[in-house]
Amino acid sequence: MTLRVRLPVAVGIDVGSTNTKVVAVTADGAVVARAGRPTRRAGTDLAVDAAALVLAIEDMVVEVCGDSRVIHALCVAGIGEDGVLVDAGLRPLTPALAWFDPRRHAVFDALRPELVGDDTFDVDTDPVRSLVGWRWARAQAGADRAAAWIALTDLPSVSWTGRAFLSDTLAPRTAAWRSGERAWAHDRVTLTLGDERLLPPVVATGDVVGEIVSPALRAAGVVTSDAIAVAGGHDHPIGGWGVQLMVPGAVLDSMGTAEVVVAQSASSRVRGDDHVDVAPGIRASGSTLLRVEELARNVQWASRDAEVARAIRHLLIGRAEPLPVWESGWFVPGQRGGGQPSYAVDAPADPRARASAVLGALAVAGRDAVDAVRHDVGGVAEVRMAGGWVRSPGWIALKAAVNGAPAVPVLEPEVTAVGAALLAATARGWTPDPVDALGGFVSGMLG
Repeated sequence: MTLRVRLPVAVGIDVGSTNTKVVAVTADGAVVARAGRPTRRAGTDLAVDAAALVLAIEDMVVEVCGDSRVIHALCVAGIGEDGVLVDAGLRPLTPALAWFDPRRHAVFDALRPELVGDDTFDVDTDPVRSLVGWRWARAQAGADRAAAWIALTDLPSVSWTGRAFLSDTLAPRTAAWRSGERAWAHDRVTLTLGDERLLPPVVATGDVVGEIVSPALRAAGVVTSDAIAVAGGHDHPIGGWGVQLMVPGAVLDSMGTAEVVVAQSASSRVRGDDHVDVAPGIRASGSTLLRVEELARNVQWASRDAEVARAIRHLLIGRAEPLPVWESGWFVPGQRGGGQPSYAVDAPADPRARASAVLGALAVAGRDAVDAVRHDVGGVAEVRMAGGWVRSPGWIALKAAVNGAPAVPVLEPEVTAVGAALLAATARGWTPDPVDALGGFVSGMLG
């Protein structure tokens, strides 16, 4: 009997707020399998069942391997702020409080008087940050048995290697870590988590964290004896890193629930007044720069009016042309972390005008985010677009009009998962082709 030789692959995993995706990539960069499932929730609320999530990811990893592929390296990217307390066996003790859970606001309001912020922190201090989740988790049943706090995105690799760690693109999302000093803000940790010893070592994204010793993955025969787990971390920087491999120096404009603009910069910087978040560079010195703008929430707010909702839909699919009113100020977007959207008092009631104002204002916010990030990488970096919104031809046309430049989408739909797979493959010593992995791009599309 001839034994079938399994194809060597690197696996990338994207733990998203809504869905979790897994892709398998060959040593030369071809995407050969993919799987996806909803991110598991704990009961009826928005918190994530972390243990169930790890089991679901294991199932998807086995699925993409089947009986014909074997993992040499894997890497997990995903949600930036969520995490869980774990016991001495690295088993979750609490659910993970989702970054968008409304319960965060009450916790943050109670903390706010004692949170003294400054520009040496890598991100703005607001309700979505991990330190708010720390404070909430310490009040949950079982927290007294905590041995560590683990970021939800890092938890699968922590479980599979038996090594607690925190990726350095996730540490800044806590609002208690200073990347420039590579040190925790002791007062903030004590105030919210209670004990700095609960924080695992911070390791560089892209570094090998250990061999995969997962009984489930080994029993399934989908990992080699020396398969490695690679530190991943925050989803958007890893997706941006992958796109930059394909188009050196490029800025990634990723559009989903939010619009996230990200780039790698050769220089080190601290956060200024331009709302650009900072994290360490990936597999390089320098910085990862990131800015977030509200997107879907603003459209949902405007769509409460059925006629405006219909007009927005027609604009997005290209059935109608938008009015050139993006600088009119008729629509004021709601900002991240609070603040309701609104129309200006002089905004017309016509549904097409309102729909054009809404989408135009959001396109302008995205343009400003690109300009803020691109300023640090020379001001003329190419921009590539990704995310679910790139499948709306009317939106891409509007972005091109507002930006005054062609809107060039990345063809691969799972940019973060593929970026994580490329990171794993690179750490393994392979040299995958990023153009094969990410599908290239369409030059001048809708210019």
